[in-house]
Amino acid sequence: MNPSEAGTPLSRLAGVALGFNILVILWGAVVRATGSGAGCGAHWPTCNGSVVPLAPSVATLIEYSHRATSGIALLLVALVVSQVFRRRRSGHLARFWAGASMALILTEAALGAGLVLFQKVADDASTARGFWISGHLINTFLLLAALTLTWRFVDDSDRDSRAAAGGLLAASFPCARHAAAGLAVVALMATGVSGAIAALGDTLFKAQTLGEAIAQDFSSTSHIFVRLRILHPLIALAGGGLLLMLAYRTITTNPDRPKGRRLGLNLAGLVVAQWFLGLTNLVLLAPTPLQIGHLLVADLIWITLILVLAEGGVQPARSDGSTGS
Repeated sequence: MNPSEAGTPLSRLAGVALGFNILVILWGAVVRATGSGAGCGAHWPTCNGSVVPLAPSVATLIEYSHRATSGIALLLVALVVSQVFRRRRSGHLARFWAGASMALILTEAALGAGLVLFQKVADDASTARGFWISGHLINTFLLLAALTLTWRFVDDSDRDSRAAAGGLLAASFPCARHAAAGLAVVALMATGVSGAIAALGDTLFKAQTLGEAIAQDFSSTSHIFVRLRILHPLIALAGGGLLLMLAYRTITTNPDRPKGRRLGLNLAGLVVAQWFLGLTNLVLLAPTPLQIGHLLVADLIWITLILVLAEGGVQPARSDGSTGS
């Protein structure tokens, strides 16, 4: 299947579920950036003790709408799972990844509920909140990966989870044993976690000028979230460089596979765009709209990387010095 094409109604449904979940993730960032996480109090699934909040504040509306859209996202994933299991045979890769999507979106809901019930939202600056949001970010990335792979494989009859000698991982990612593939995944996860911590520090300890922000970064009296903030651009530069090398290898080792080359080009373009957004975000002291754009591109980079790996785009060099196709 070519994800750039419309595909069957089932693949379109899987694509809608993926796209809607991205929107929910972005709205979650708005909740954090506006300090609206406590808009429903320490109540879940109710909002301030009510199913529908009465006379809600702006913060309540923001938080409640995030919960409502999260519920819709859950229903969409459940619909995808039911249709995939109904229409695809046992052993089909889409079945596994659809099931994984369902498990991960339930975990996503549990983590969101935990943040509210344990009050790791709004102005909470505890170290525990850093661990919570890091776990939430990792689960979000895994959810997007599972949804992406469901979309990728739902119309693909060429690969079966029982057909590959290496099992499910080898069936889903032909280049899974390539060192660059694993390093790219780890680097992007690390970039995402450090970015989540940096965004939290920007929200809780807002600087008025760039000079003040830099002084905060290097002050021994600053909060740990602020002092860790300096790590994000360093990790992003290193991780982005690795992704560019992977993109270059994808482009150059797939001369007869336009799909792989196109994904490699997309990955490279997104990384460069993300570096530009990151620098602008830093200079402008992380305004909320720019934070949302930065997160959107991060999600697109992650999805594109997953597709590159699923397409087998990273081809190992042959012993004669040439590359595989």
